[in-house]
Amino acid sequence: MLRRWTLTMTLDRDGPLPVHLQIVQAVIDGIQGGRLPPGTPLPGSRTLADALGVNRKTVVLAYDELHAQGWVNTQSKRGAFVSAQLPTAADAHRQPADRCPLAEVGLPAPDDGDEVADRLIEFSDGVPDTRLIPFDVLSRAYRHALIATARANRLAYGDPRGCAPLRQEIAAMLRLERGLDCGAEHVCAVRGSQMGIFLAARMLVRPGDHVALETLSYPPARSAFASCGAVLHGVPLDGSGLDTDALEALCRRQPLRAVFVTPHHQFPTTVTMSAERRMRLVELARRFDFAIVEDDYDHEFHFAHRPMLPLASMDHGGRVIHIGSLSKVLAPGLRLGYVAASPDVIRRCAAEITLIDRQGNALTELAVTELMHDGELKRHIRRARRIYQSRLADAAVQVRAALHPHVDFDLPGGGLALWIRLSDSIDIDRLAAAALDEGVRILPGSQFADRPGRVPAFRLGYGSLDGEELSRGLERLRKALRRQTGPL
Repeated sequence: MLRRWTLTMTLDRDGPLPVHLQIVQAVIDGIQGGRLPPGTPLPGSRTLADALGVNRKTVVLAYDELHAQGWVNTQSKRGAFVSAQLPTAADAHRQPADRCPLAEVGLPAPDDGDEVADRLIEFSDGVPDTRLIPFDVLSRAYRHALIATARANRLAYGDPRGCAPLRQEIAAMLRLERGLDCGAEHVCAVRGSQMGIFLAARMLVRPGDHVALETLSYPPARSAFASCGAVLHGVPLDGSGLDTDALEALCRRQPLRAVFVTPHHQFPTTVTMSAERRMRLVELARRFDFAIVEDDYDHEFHFAHRPMLPLASMDHGGRVIHIGSLSKVLAPGLRLGYVAASPDVIRRCAAEITLIDRQGNALTELAVTELMHDGELKRHIRRARRIYQSRLADAAVQVRAALHPHVDFDLPGGGLALWIRLSDSIDIDRLAAAALDEGVRILPGSQFADRPGRVPAFRLGYGSLDGEELSRGLERLRKALRRQTGPL
């Protein structure tokens, strides 16, 4: 059996303890310290003897002793293994006080997953279907990027803003399709939109500064600003997006450093901010001297008409930091997004990146550059948009059929999710728990709220599910809803 790593240990040949017992003690220390968990294969006796410069019989003697004490099991023709019956180091030795003294910043713990994840149907927050990726085209672009970078010796550190060709392609896209007046000097590539939001928070906020978000908003954005010491304020929203009258009233009471918005399809409610409120928001930013952080996370997926241009297209004073994602149109795991802003903001962005990441992934950047330059990305977006538009229509029909009369929603103009409002008789927390029992996960509205309390709604992401998966998920959700309503 191939052992992937060498077991290292130090021997004191002049010490009082025999060498074979030093090997025994080193292995026991490794097991108790967690370096050798149960089931770990140990090096063969010849391999370990060569590595330590001792006679093979010495290692055999040590392994015999470990086996006799119950630390090791030996298997014919396979070798020696740490006993699978031993408790793990975490079970045996971890004490509550043995932990790194982290600063308390109020960040949510990441989801570690669960044992039923394989059977769950996820009504996500609106992730794309990675099965739609043109894998042959993408793999060819990666191959070209690897060959080009290797031959030109360009796999070393590069520009923290991202490679120049990618920034030029992004700038061209923003000029032609989103109305931004920008060049490559206005663009910084980042590892997904979340990194862009965190960088914006880092650049704008110092502890004690005040930042406004909608009362229902993107939780990681709220956490990013909070981690930088911001005092957060919730601003109401309605069918036209953020309530700019309420925002102005807040500005008169409290100077703001920044306002975070998702105007294209508000997260999580999916509403589009009206043109009048967009103009008002930009005007308020000038009048009250705050920055606007615009997360344009799903601009490509707008179905009803030509998408409304971003806030950044209306900004001529450099107050808007525009954040977008290429991961949404390809795959979240590729982690590629961008920040578009004034050159001084982009220079500061690059300086922050050198502290935490140094630069992005050169291969991914060059591969996506090729896809953009050759028009392959645009072709993929057109194809994916047609599929998602069809899935939205299907989801609307199926949700109404499966959950009527206890739910309601407004058909969004785009995006990859529905915002489902529940009747007053339905307890959303009970529904979410029952749904999980049935094998489907939903995201209750309270997860997006700026304060504790029930929000009688949930976000139902349909983009990552085909018709059959959607039907199975809604049938499970229907069964969960019956626990409160009886037969539907």
